[in-house]
Amino acid sequence: MSRFQYGAGAGEYTGRMVLSLASLAFQDGGSIPSKFTCDDQRELSPALSIAGVPAGVVSLALIMDDPDIPAHVKRPDFQEFDHWVLFDLPAGTREIPEGDISAGTTGLNSAGNSAYTGPCPPPQYEPSEHRYIFTVYALDTMLGLSASTTKAQLIAAMAGHVIAQAQLLGRYKRQ
Repeated sequence: MSRFQYGAGAGEYTGRMVLSLASLAFQDGGSIPSKFTCDDQRELSPALSIAGVPAGVVSLALIMDDPDIPAHVKRPDFQEFDHWVLFDLPAGTREIPEGDISAGTTGLNSAGNSAYTGPCPPPQYEPSEHRYIFTVYALDTMLGLSASTTKAQLIAAMAGHVIAQAQLLGRYKRQ
């Protein structure tokens, strides 16, 4: 079960639609299979399902990040590792298939690539198991940004356009 919240300007909740994000590969709060990590196929993303998209949504965006990066690499402008930045998915998108690189526009991850990069927590630092937060955003506009867009730029562009959002949490510890 995914967690959700409505964004600013979303209006009053009517009980009709609740945005949710899920995966057949792992349960919310569960372990991400190594198939989707650096221990196997680093660039293979898990399949995701989106449900409850509210009326008025024009596009969807997705961010996957790791807030548990080692303390010694954190800086004021680098508090988490961005594994996946995806935006301008059509409002009717209900599934992002496993390994799909054609859904929407893929922005830059923290490694500087326009791609999904799987979990790869360094085992020599604590915590050795990291959390990976997938967040889907339902937007009232298409953003029209380029593939060189970073998470920070995406978040700035989404300001004032988020109708709803939902999260899915996965965990991973190196094999």
